[in-house]
Amino acid sequence: MIHQIEVRTARRTEFVDITARVQAIVRESGIQDGLCVIHAPHTTAGLTLNENADPDVSRDIQDKLSELAPHSGHYAHLEGNADAHIKASLMGFNLTLMVENGRLVLGTWQGIYLAEFDGPRSRRVLVKVRAD
Repeated sequence: MIHQIEVRTARRTEFVDITARVQAIVRESGIQDGLCVIHAPHTTAGLTLNENADPDVSRDIQDKLSELAPHSGHYAHLEGNADAHIKASLMGFNLTLMVENGRLVLGTWQGIYLAEFDGPRSRRVLVKVRAD
């Protein structure tokens, strides 16, 4: 079964921590050991696994991505969101995490983020949990 998480973003660029929501899906699945696949079906938003203890980390990532692909850059894609496509591609659209004893296997400081680059918008994140 594919589960869906709805995320409403508030800014053009932001990272939204969805760790607890993904973990709830894993817990409710009843699967003790396996894999959790997380997918963002968008071209201007991606996913990342990174530190969730210090919000400066996500700000630093957003700032560096804006340096690499500025909003006001010269792009052939004329819809005004070419930078968002580039940033989302750099982040990636899928994460696969291990599940052990009914919980996501995460490092001490790791969290799962939807990375928004063309908001504010309503976004979907798809989650599938599979047993070994």
